[in-house]
Amino acid sequence: MSDQSNFFNPRSRYRGHFKPENLAFNANLQEFAGRVMTISNLETGGKISPEDSYQEIKALWKDLKRTKKSLGIGQTSPHFGDAEAG
Repeated sequence: MSDQSNFFNPRSRYRGHFKPENLAFNANLQEFAGRVMTISNLETGGKISPEDSYQEIKALWKDLKRTKKSLGIGQTSPHFGDAEAG
C-alpha cells in the first residue's frame, strides 16, 4: 500500500530554510497540491461538477491559509495570494 500511496501522492524533500514551521507548512502545501490535482482530475473526468470542484478547492485554500497563519509564516511581509478575489 505504501508504494501505491507514494505513486499517487509523491512527496518531495524540503530544501528551503529549515525551521519546524516551514517544514510543517511544506507538508501541508504538498498535501494541498495533491488534493487539488485529484479534484481537478475528477472534474475533468466528469465525476464532479465544475462548481463542486471550485468549492472543494476554495475550502482547501482556506484551510491552507489558516495553517499558514497558525504557523506564523510570512506575517512580516506580504505574500502572493493573501488577498482574496470576489
